[in-house]
Amino acid sequence: MPTPSPDWSSGAPNEPLSTLLRSLCDGPPGPIRVRDMIDHFAHRAFGAVLFIFAVPNLLPLPPGSSTVLGLPLVIVAPQLALGVRSPWIPKALAERTVERETLSRTFNKLLPPLERLEKLLAPRLRFMFGPVGDRVIGLVCFILAVVLILPIPLGNMLPAAAISAFALALTQRDGLLALLGYLLTTVSCGVLVLSAGAVVAVFRHLLALLPL
Repeated sequence: MPTPSPDWSSGAPNEPLSTLLRSLCDGPPGPIRVRDMIDHFAHRAFGAVLFIFAVPNLLPLPPGSSTVLGLPLVIVAPQLALGVRSPWIPKALAERTVERETLSRTFNKLLPPLERLEKLLAPRLRFMFGPVGDRVIGLVCFILAVVLILPIPLGNMLPAAAISAFALALTQRDGLLALLGYLLTTVSCGVLVLSAGAVVAVFRHLLALLPL
């Protein structure tokens, strides 16, 4: 039975996520295990893991990258929805290593804008978090992660932005940013419905052109 997630809404975070990311990137050179990366973020591991695997999708990436980055999100987000205390990942993935230089190249581009954004964040609207709020965010992030791995042209940007917003909201307990995440989710669902409608319309048109 999952252990209930801790309620962090009563206390402010110790350090911003950017500080933890920078210390991770600036550590000793060489490979670092995925398990050690998760442990580095301690009680904010859920928000950090969601952010780490979602935000790179906002950058230009090779085709198929969103599927690779989305799979860990599909594994982690449901655990938040179930109230698990800390992220669990399969041992095969937990023991995988990433070169710290690779982490630095990826996140050094994102850290300056993240640091500027964090100056605007603060614990507020705390009623949006806690045992219920966190689980709702986990459920929504799981749905977005499933959309993220689908082969939809340009369909990964909005889900990735929404998950990134939820991730930062979780780490900073900022309900206003969580509201932005829900808004981006609504827009993302609207775009998905329109895209699906366009595909169906094209398919029907092609069928109409076929000789009977």
